[in-house]
Amino acid sequence: MRRRAVLTAAVAAFLPGTVMAAPKAEPWPRWAAHDPHATHDVDHSAWDALLIRHRKDAADGIARFDYDALAASPEDRAALGAYLTALAGIAISRYARDAQMAFWIDLYNALTVDIVVRHWPVASIRDIRISPGWFSVGPWGRKAVAVEGEELSLDDIEHRILRPLWNDPRVHYAVNCASLGCPNLPPRAVTAANLEAVLARGAAEFVAHPRAFRIDGGRLRVSSIYEWFKADFGGTDAGVIAHLRAHAAPARADALAGFARIDGHDYDWSINRARGSAL
Repeated sequence: MRRRAVLTAAVAAFLPGTVMAAPKAEPWPRWAAHDPHATHDVDHSAWDALLIRHRKDAADGIARFDYDALAASPEDRAALGAYLTALAGIAISRYARDAQMAFWIDLYNALTVDIVVRHWPVASIRDIRISPGWFSVGPWGRKAVAVEGEELSLDDIEHRILRPLWNDPRVHYAVNCASLGCPNLPPRAVTAANLEAVLARGAAEFVAHPRAFRIDGGRLRVSSIYEWFKADFGGTDAGVIAHLRAHAAPARADALAGFARIDGHDYDWSINRARGSAL
């Protein structure tokens, strides 16, 4: 079933007007192991430093990443590579749940940046067609890292670990797919200590932005995230709207009060490059 969903998403990318399907959340039981008594955390300082240097806030509320600057810096590329190697060497199943969730979020985001930089310049992450299969679109299906001896893809991390094992829809506001339509890349590395704050801030900031939802002529349009992953947001239009209202500021929440259905969805797959960086 998961393979069929991936294929549907791939074919949809070539068929304008087709609703893109997303992989279902199917738990990988092997990654449910954890130590509830563990107090140690993962060192994410290298990723934190790279975010401070290369993640850029923009006036339109959409954070960008300076892939051009990172690609041109041997020191920073080496730092990113060393960070990913260090994460791959961690026995993450021996950590507590908050440290684990932070680990998987940071690993996903750092891997995404690394993949984009390795193929830079690109206009969209979907142009990095390295996933297996004839109709592959994007890098998400490609095995990109090994943790505790298991080869993992970005799809594995998001759809077989983060989504099903934590069952928290706010994870969609923390993982970044290098696109303008995606929720912002967190400004700092995620840790066990700041995890809840990162998830809460990510949800509030995205829902506050027009790319999460807008009302045009009395019709409600939302981010395609809420269509692709509707099951994570209650499974119905009403569930999505309730989620949006729960995380919106009062004025935005009140604007949704009269809506019971969603009339359309949009998503911008353009690369979230820093303004002025090369393509």
